[in-house]
Amino acid sequence: MKLMIVAMQIVLAAFCLYHESSVASAESSGNAARQEPQITIMLQRIYLDGEVSQEIFREEVVNLEKILQQYKDWQLVDRDDVQIVLQQSIDDISPLLKTSGYFGVSKEGILQIFNGVPKNDNAIHSFFQIDMKKMESYQREQLKRGIRVKSKERFVKVMKDMEQYTMRNGNSRSFK
Repeated sequence: MKLMIVAMQIVLAAFCLYHESSVASAESSGNAARQEPQITIMLQRIYLDGEVSQEIFREEVVNLEKILQQYKDWQLVDRDDVQIVLQQSIDDISPLLKTSGYFGVSKEGILQIFNGVPKNDNAIHSFFQIDMKKMESYQREQLKRGIRVKSKERFVKVMKDMEQYTMRNGNSRSFK
């Protein structure tokens, strides 16, 4: 599902860039001498739940220092002659999770976030494997039905609660 969303974003971005370039070339036929070169700026927001949102737009080329000053709360992660990529870590859960996110567990025992009530085809993000045998029966049932997540506080609480059931392999991160 996440791969499909990313693919749709790429197709949309390509369409927008193509459309903008065709409009720009049509407009520039009469005033080519006045048009400033442009650069693509990609802003990536990374949320606590692992979701990444992207905003892509074009701006007139200015020096890098001015762009970094304009986006001083962002981190420069990539740049070349045609594109600048900036990232920002958001200390909150994603808008998608707030509107329709559920914790659940895969058949393999992996703690996951789902877009809606947990089903096989709607997992958004996987976290770590949990030992279902160590859990109380009501906890296993909650995870199978899905645990609704509407806030950062609820997200962090469930993650902390589930950490005690982690099957340690060195890949887990701690939520405080």
